[in-house]
Amino acid sequence: MGDWDVLGRLLDKVQSHSTVIGKVWLTVLFVFRILVLRTSAEKVWGDEKSDFICNTQQPGCENVCYDLAFPISHVRFWFLQIIAVATPKLLYLAHVLHVIHIEKKERERMKKQAELNDHASLFLSVYKVPKYTKSTGKISIRGRLLRSYVLHLVAKIILEVLFIVGQYFLYGFTLETRYVCARHPCPHKVDCFLSRPTEKSVIIWFMLVSALVSLALSIVELFYLCVKAAKECMARRQDYTVTPVTPPPSGRNAFKSRSEVIQNSTTLELELQGRKLGVNGVTGGVSEAKGVSPENKNTGEVHI
Repeated sequence: MGDWDVLGRLLDKVQSHSTVIGKVWLTVLFVFRILVLRTSAEKVWGDEKSDFICNTQQPGCENVCYDLAFPISHVRFWFLQIIAVATPKLLYLAHVLHVIHIEKKERERMKKQAELNDHASLFLSVYKVPKYTKSTGKISIRGRLLRSYVLHLVAKIILEVLFIVGQYFLYGFTLETRYVCARHPCPHKVDCFLSRPTEKSVIIWFMLVSALVSLALSIVELFYLCVKAAKECMARRQDYTVTPVTPPPSGRNAFKSRSEVIQNSTTLELELQGRKLGVNGVTGGVSEAKGVSPENKNTGEVHI
């Protein structure tokens, strides 16, 4: 009933930018939902209207009863369900492609800066390295992409629940052999009979179980991402507990006397002066700071 090749190619691109659980979800969607829907469900429901027979000759009664029994065909309902559930995934793909495009331009700009051999530009480019895309072409799900991924998971969960509940209220999860109809223009209660109700009920339950599995995978993936984000946040907090400004408790009593503090501060100043003058080591900085000329460095006498 439609060509799913375009949707399949788009979802295949999403697979490379998903987690392991997301890849399993896509496999369930392709194999147990789209493939079964194309190969089995369409053929099983091919005679649902032609073989829907009612024991009356009243014009229009049979059509009215069929519309009451099946407000929407099961196959069309499942098509709509798959498209609706796949839409958040496609929106996430659009966001990923946008981020990849931006960081690709950033890499090209950094490459041009490196070719110009501008040290200041190279120093600044260290802090602008792309943080979402890797050199292999894969992405790292964090930051904005993590929020986008979590949002699309929440949308998938809500849509799955809505369609499962909607299917229950539309026509339940099983089909009976006989359907009793009492609706105008039928003159009285009319018995209508379905074709192959048992086989259709099996397909209904199969598609329902597939939807429940997809729903469970989405919930597990959402929980997995939340736990992963919490662990990374705790790890970052531990990395920032010790800073150069505030020494750790074990090193706060390292400078006990005033003379040691003065000596260390003097050494630090001499080191900075030596770096500014381009001299290697602290010794050079000390000699130049005291006014010793370069000619007298190697001609000094040693008196014992």
